[in-house]
Amino acid sequence: MGNKQIKQHLETAQKTGILKISLQRLQEFPPQLKAYPNVLKTLDLSENRFERIPDELGRLTLLKHLNLSGNRLIELNEVIGELIKLEVLLLMDNMLTKLPKALANCTHLKTVNLSNNQLKEFPSMFCGLKQLDVLDLSRNKITEVPSEVGNLYVTELNLNQNQISSLAEDVADCPKLKTLRLEENCLQANALTPRILKESKICNLAVDGNLFNSKQFTDLDGYDVYMERYTAVKKKMF
Repeated sequence: MGNKQIKQHLETAQKTGILKISLQRLQEFPPQLKAYPNVLKTLDLSENRFERIPDELGRLTLLKHLNLSGNRLIELNEVIGELIKLEVLLLMDNMLTKLPKALANCTHLKTVNLSNNQLKEFPSMFCGLKQLDVLDLSRNKITEVPSEVGNLYVTELNLNQNQISSLAEDVADCPKLKTLRLEENCLQANALTPRILKESKICNLAVDGNLFNSKQFTDLDGYDVYMERYTAVKKKMF
């Protein structure tokens, strides 16, 4: 996509509010975007070679959907917190090691995908975002789930393929959490406490590939209570 094509895309996007410049091997953000009118609602810059996002991105305050997946981002600057209308944030397949606290300002977020990055800490800035429905943190390097998780409002939390050896019991307090994916981590069976199994709303708990077998799981105090929720949901589906 040469400059001419990018120019055409930018002109069309002024009318549609949708701009897609993906798979272009771009290392720099298109300079035209830096002074672009604030009309975009969807911006797709996936599958390029960006290592950082420019401060000018913060001007695009009408954005609802931002796709930066498949780049080389190591960190996000605080400017992302200025995109207060953002609903979908796609950042999978980057090299992110940490996230800015300013993401807590994006109170309209519904879906966040951070799969396949280099995150070592659970991103607590998402706790308290009441519209957030799905948070995908799979394929990172997270080692523990902290107590703040109890303030997470998602219905689905994906933590598959991390290095988690510690799970805060407060996950039982998540008001809407139905699906918790913890496959291929470093958890012992006793991490799934009676409180998590009995008192949470979790009805789909995926735990294969940890440091315990299926019999140890089914023998846990509270497993039968969890299975009642699991079965009730399955019955509704059929």
